[in-house]
This record gives sequence, C-alpha cells and structure tokens, in this order.
Amino acid sequence: MIEIEKLSVGPYDNDCYVVSCSETKRAVIIDAAAEASRIIRACDGLAVGSILTTHGHQDHLGALDEVKSALDIPWRLHPADIEIAGRRPDETLEDGQVIEFGRVALHAIHTPGHTPGSVSFVFEPADEGDIYVLFSGDTLFPGGPGATRWDYSDFGQIMDSLEKRLFPRLPDDAIVHPGHGPSTTIGNERPHLGEWRARGW
Repeated sequence: MIEIEKLSVGPYDNDCYVVSCSETKRAVIIDAAAEASRIIRACDGLAVGSILTTHGHQDHLGALDEVKSALDIPWRLHPADIEIAGRRPDETLEDGQVIEFGRVALHAIHTPGHTPGSVSFVFEPADEGDIYVLFSGDTLFPGGPGATRWDYSDFGQIMDSLEKRLFPRLPDDAIVHPGHGPSTTIGNERPHLGEWRARGW
C-alpha cells in the first residue's frame, strides 16, 4: 500500500520524502527541505494532506512556504521545536499521534536528542510479511545517531530515543530512511548501539 519517493535536495543533500497510498493516492510530504519545484512535481497526481517536519532546523524547512502555498496544505511540527524553527506550525505533532492517508498510517514517535522536538515516523504494515519503514529525520543515520553539538541537544537523550523508543519497536528488516544520505536497515545498525554510546557521538 505504501509508495515512497525520495528526493535529495538542497546544498546539504537533505532527503525529502513523498509518501503515498498506492490505492487512494492520498499522501504526505516529510521534510520540505529545499527545491520546492521538484517536491511539487513529485506530488503530481496525489492528494497531499500535509507536510510533516521531523525537526525545526532550517535546512529541513527551506521549501516549506512555497510547497505549502502551492498545494494549500498545513505543516506540522512538534511544539518543543517551535523556538528552533522560529515559527509556529499550522498543526502540532504529538507523540503517539497516527497520521492516516488512505490505507497508510504513520505513527509519530517523539525521539528527542538531536533537537528537543525531533519526531520519527513509523509505518507498521497491516499485512504479515510486509516491511516496516522508519523515517528517522536526523535521529538515526547509517553508522550512528544524529549530531548533538548544540546547547539544546543531548547525546544521552538521543541514545535513549534509539534504545528505548525505536529499536525495540522495529524488526531487523525495517528500512530506515534518514534526513540526509543513504538509507539503511535496523538490522544493520542494531549491533552497534553499544559502541555508539561508548564512543559518545
């Protein structure tokens, strides 16, 4: 049921995702980061309901106004990142919230650490044998967690988000789509949780 178009956009190679239901063509955008015209073209033929923003860093918001205006849709952000974003969302994202579009549902999971309001989105398949998908924003990348160099960031907290909120929920074959760069799987990353915590980054 789920279809995913991944666009690498902007000077920081942000990953923007257009996620849709193959049956109903209803969709959402995850992180309208840059190159609005490309994002808008990727939505052609889809009924897009909202822009979901994984966190408030400006490199994840660069195309927000143009895409929002062109598609006449709201954007959503966790309230803990409003100060970082420098603006209020049209609608907030809360831990445990389910965003449904057609026969697809994404589960919002509050995963603080990179920023106080970082949110990851999990697709849990209804049919046995289908693949779980995690949109991790800048919380998880191939090879480790996202950066925690800012005063509002917290390395222990981001590791707790991984070890307590994400990895226990997901099987090894779950695909991880991060906020920048290539995708990975939970199985590729799970064996390294201990070494990440030990190295401290």
